[in-house]
Amino acid sequence: MNPLSHVAFIMDGNGRWGKKKKKNRNYGHLKGVETVKKIVKASIKIKIPILTFYVFSSENWKRPKEEINYLLKLIKIYFLKEIKNIQKQGIKLNILGELDKLTPEIRNVLKKSVSVTNKNKNIIVNLAINYGSKNEILLAFKKIKKNINIKNFEKNLYTKQMPFPDILIRTGGHQRLSNFMLWQLAYTELFFLKKLWPDFTSNDLMRVIDKYKKIKRNFGKI
Repeated sequence: MNPLSHVAFIMDGNGRWGKKKKKNRNYGHLKGVETVKKIVKASIKIKIPILTFYVFSSENWKRPKEEINYLLKLIKIYFLKEIKNIQKQGIKLNILGELDKLTPEIRNVLKKSVSVTNKNKNIIVNLAINYGSKNEILLAFKKIKKNINIKNFEKNLYTKQMPFPDILIRTGGHQRLSNFMLWQLAYTELFFLKKLWPDFTSNDLMRVIDKYKKIKRNFGKI
């Protein structure tokens, strides 16, 4: 049976889900947050140590301004409203990405949330916000002054000393990585689901995990 320490998610399909329900894309993003909360709760129950969610990519700035503003507002409101519940569940938060492009208000909310949850031990939840893997790799190399090797390089990634994902789940039907954790996913088992993110459930997560446990992982060996 394969050990499981880290599951990553590309949460695709929120906007399409909202339009499918004859509402707007923002409604889909709102429902997508509810799915995140349910998956975190289920993951604590089955003792998955680390989750990573692709929340807002560095390419998402190309979207309509109204949608960008709503997404950033949703991120801020989520942390302000949920921080007590996050603490109660013992969730340790990390932010992966470049925060400089965000407003000072949102940066402060994110930094405070990371700080107050720093000692929590039930689960680590990484939120990739203004994240792009190509730039993460470039920044990591720039930080290394000497002794350029894989170990030193990986210490300078946003994930630092964390184990890399064992499983990547992408909802929404597309089969691509979209500039997400390109280095970290080298030996990750990839699962692409047609289901849109707001429809993703803990039962779907368990089905993926069951499939993962049956895979023979060789890591280059026979």
